[in-house]
Amino acid sequence: MNLRVIKKDIQFVTNEFLSDCITFSEYSEGKKDEQVKELINEGLVLAGTAFSKINQYPAEGVKAYFRELQKEFYEGFDALYQKLSDLTK
Repeated sequence: MNLRVIKKDIQFVTNEFLSDCITFSEYSEGKKDEQVKELINEGLVLAGTAFSKINQYPAEGVKAYFRELQKEFYEGFDALYQKLSDLTK
């Protein structure tokens, strides 16, 4: 997978998550704004960490490194989406 594609995927997933958080916040009428803000911050930290890891990749084992990076990133956002889903209950 191309490095540019990985960066675009990270940006896309992050933007979609932020959009979902804002939409939830608008429809929940301010009841859980603090929890949503925490989720947004966690998402931004996760994306920032992924981008910093992309910019500091090792010289050897690059494919395995990026596979692991993507796995961590998607699992992290999956957990954040689960937390957002739990807020609706």
